[in-house]
Amino acid sequence: MTNTQLKIGIILGSTRDGRVSPQVGEWIKTVADERGDARYEIVDISEYNLPFVGTTDGTDPGIVAWNDKINELDGFVFIAQEYNHSMTGALKNAIDHLREAWHDKAAGIVSYGSTGGARAAEHLRGVLAELKIADVRIHPTFSLFTDFENFTTFKPAELHLVNVNGMLDQVIQWGTALRPLRISE
Repeated sequence: MTNTQLKIGIILGSTRDGRVSPQVGEWIKTVADERGDARYEIVDISEYNLPFVGTTDGTDPGIVAWNDKINELDGFVFIAQEYNHSMTGALKNAIDHLREAWHDKAAGIVSYGSTGGARAAEHLRGVLAELKIADVRIHPTFSLFTDFENFTTFKPAELHLVNVNGMLDQVIQWGTALRPLRISE
């Protein structure tokens, strides 16, 4: 087993014009980078131009690049926004393109929406379980009413730092515990 730091991808779960997930993701990355316990990076699904699952033979350059990116990561923080009581179609589509690349990795979920994105996170948890991703218990939630100025500018209250750091602690713990399963394959 290697002693190198884990690589954690902060996955932006929206591709919509005017989305705020990049703001949330960058804030999470800033908090995470201050910890120095892993290598964190933003992974923006919009950059992969993924087709709808099942509409191609799976050899599209975007799908290949997406698979390569997820394969190189040890864990994830999903930035999940709630659309119509669930996660975005773009996030579900991106997840569904892969299978083994997700296996035996840890994930945290950060959600936002009118109810903190809780329903999106609950739907996402079921999908992650099917893909052998261990999602952690601590789940930071952000309200469009109190953590965003005019619903567009992310301004989280300082109290969220406790949950974000707790979630990251758990992602690192679980990611480290699951690493031998991936190395032995």
